[in-house]
Amino acid sequence: QVQLVESGGGLVQPGGSLRLSCVASGRIFSVNEMAWYRQGPGTERELVAVITSSSTSSSITNYSDSAKGRFTISGDNAKNTVYLQMNSLKPEDTAVYFCRAVIQQRIYSAPVMYWGQGTQVSVSS
Repeated sequence: QVQLVESGGGLVQPGGSLRLSCVASGRIFSVNEMAWYRQGPGTERELVAVITSSSTSSSITNYSDSAKGRFTISGDNAKNTVYLQMNSLKPEDTAVYFCRAVIQQRIYSAPVMYWGQGTQVSVSS
């Protein structure tokens, strides 16, 4: 089986920064894609950023409009880890942040989507 474990959440003042980490462990042949989602109080889960492995380049990243210019997603393939560097945090960034990964467990198996349990990010003065 595969497990995703997030860390790095916490309480930060507006304008501050946090770095989230998500480590995938278990039987892993390849990690095709990793992403960060968030779910604030009373809201639906929304995509924040995604990083996709590419055969023609190192990786491809995409961001939500609210994350562009403030958040940076990056990955360490050797460690099966994805990071989310969050700068200039705002109170509206308060949410539980979830890691999602699309993982191939064996060479000929179909990729499967996995979710972490989430880590709380609170932005408040």
